[in-house]
Amino acid sequence: MNVYDSARMADVLAPLGYASADSAEDADMVILNTCHIREKAAEKVFSELGRLKKLQAAKALAGGRMILAVAGCVAQAEGEEILRRAPFVDIVLGPQTYHRLPEMVAQAARAGGAVLDTEFPAEPKFDFLPEARAEGSSAFLSVQEGCDKFCTFCVVPYTRGAEYSRPAAAILAEARALAGQGVREVTLLGQNVNGWHGEEGWGLGRLIRTLADLGGIERIRYTTSHPRDLDDDLIAAHADIPQLMPFLHLPVQSGSDRILSAMNRGHDRADYLRLVERLKRAQPDLALSSDFITGFPGETDADFADTMALVREVGFVQTYSFKYSPRPGTPAALMPNQVPETVKEERLAQVQALLLDQTTAFNRSCVGREMRVLLDRPGRHPGQLVGRSPYMQPVHVKAADHLLGTVVSLRITAVHPNSLAAVPA
Repeated sequence: MNVYDSARMADVLAPLGYASADSAEDADMVILNTCHIREKAAEKVFSELGRLKKLQAAKALAGGRMILAVAGCVAQAEGEEILRRAPFVDIVLGPQTYHRLPEMVAQAARAGGAVLDTEFPAEPKFDFLPEARAEGSSAFLSVQEGCDKFCTFCVVPYTRGAEYSRPAAAILAEARALAGQGVREVTLLGQNVNGWHGEEGWGLGRLIRTLADLGGIERIRYTTSHPRDLDDDLIAAHADIPQLMPFLHLPVQSGSDRILSAMNRGHDRADYLRLVERLKRAQPDLALSSDFITGFPGETDADFADTMALVREVGFVQTYSFKYSPRPGTPAALMPNQVPETVKEERLAQVQALLLDQTTAFNRSCVGREMRVLLDRPGRHPGQLVGRSPYMQPVHVKAADHLLGTVVSLRITAVHPNSLAAVPA
């Protein structure tokens, strides 16, 4: 979502004459687009601002000016604190207001003081954005924002706001425009993407079916989904739509029913396993990734053992796993029985080791298989192209440049630490 937002900020600034700079040292404006999910990410913002302050001062000494802006969820949650700790910042804007960046830039230049805009405007920002510009053969397409689930560890409902679904017509128009620019793969985005709903009778499954019929779009993905909103039609789409990739990110967070309840996830272990069974029945080639939090308040050895057992039972090809990080304003931050950092770290190391074993085993199982791969960038070596498999693995192959931006059939020949090697099938 932040990658998509950053690209759209560039779009709204382009009419003012701004274009991407190769480095912060060369820039007239630097925008930090931020995440507030974990404490470490938020602290990185202030560390980076300290570095940028020196560049801003050097620019001023040379007779120029560097505008510094902080955008995204840290800006939304800590706008006034940012201006207190870093008064040299010119603009602070939340994730719902970046369509107003041009006027903020003008205001900062005119008034010479900081501009703070972290409102949740009544008008959807998408109505005020220029047409998306594609950069390559794959693109993100935002269909939904915000979340109403209120998991007890998560700040998203407070920083992104209530769930909002873009109209189907607007999404389809943007998809057509992207396809016309050479995009062959779209990833539908949302904090709770499968909570998207359009007009009467429109859910994410129907939207995917309609996108598949547009022409030009050869591959479709969606992220991030919530188990509570994985309905029958969306599961059926995995069986019916060849363009829908057989890879799904379905966060579970924990394998313990007690912890899932404390997290307010709205599903239990059995619910999750039933969904996995139904998905794999619909699409036998489906591979799953997930999110895991270790050391949630009150997590016992038995709870963690339940998580490890779930990982072994399902088998995941990719994962995102983190130590629990208390976020201000969330219920979990006030819960008793906070788990010591050393225990969080030990559990995280254990689950990551198991997950790495599963990823490695899956990658090895791909050797000898034929896969359709979207070749989307040049490789490090002459005559080499790199693409992504249906399962999001990087794949490199010796291929002619004219194949860049196309989907080709490749046979996987070897596994490397961070990629697969292939030859034309």
